Amino acid sequence: MNSTPPAHDAREISPGLTVRGIAAPLALRDFRLIAFDMDSTLINIECVDEIADAAGRKAEVAAITEAAMRGEIVDYKDSLRRRVALLQGVPVSHLERVYAERLRLNPGAAELVAACQAAGLKTLLVSGGFTFFTDRLRDRLKLDFTRSNLLGVEGGALTGRLVDQPWGDICDGAEKRRMLLETCARLGIAPAQAIAMGDGANDLPMMGEAGLSVAYHAKPAVRAQAMVAIDAGGLDRLLEVVRPAA
Repeated sequence: MNSTPPAHDAREISPGLTVRGIAAPLALRDFRLIAFDMDSTLINIECVDEIADAAGRKAEVAAITEAAMRGEIVDYKDSLRRRVALLQGVPVSHLERVYAERLRLNPGAAELVAACQAAGLKTLLVSGGFTFFTDRLRDRLKLDFTRSNLLGVEGGALTGRLVDQPWGDICDGAEKRRMLLETCARLGIAPAQAIAMGDGANDLPMMGEAGLSVAYHAKPAVRAQAMVAIDAGGLDRLLEVVRPAA
């Protein structure tokens, strides 16, 4: 695992873009995989919070989400089960509306994905969110791999439970790390050849394994440990640090 660069090593190379522990610029072609968190990283919303809005429980669910992302709730799996339980009875049609009406790619997301694909990198979307959204984003952006959680559905409505999958019940920080390492092994590359981008505490395990860790408009604990912190602008600001070939 990569050690956290010392805080005193941080330097702002342009407004809202900080690097630490690396000699920027780097070459994008030197990496072979980029892994994205979904909620509040690749996209603009926390999907679980927006689904909860249909049940009139957004404030309650959002408070749990925020505490989990700040790292104040140690058991991420328990926090997600608590939030999903509050979604019981929400019609699946509401998820369709969340995707169509509320979910947007964050600025620069499509541009960064396209640049990475053009440079030959494989793409991984690994999320504590739900397959309903990751599958659609995979198809939309032509991503190579995804890992997320499966919501239980009966009679066209959410059951308030998650469905076990072959690898386990919940994609938490440990599963994100495992998926990053598994994908690197599948591709025959070293974790040092991977980039991991996230914003919350459950992204830190995979970010700690990657050769380059990127915090996007992230919680303070995540910014403090990342090699690159994007605090202003879009995801494509990473291309100021890891540059495509001219």
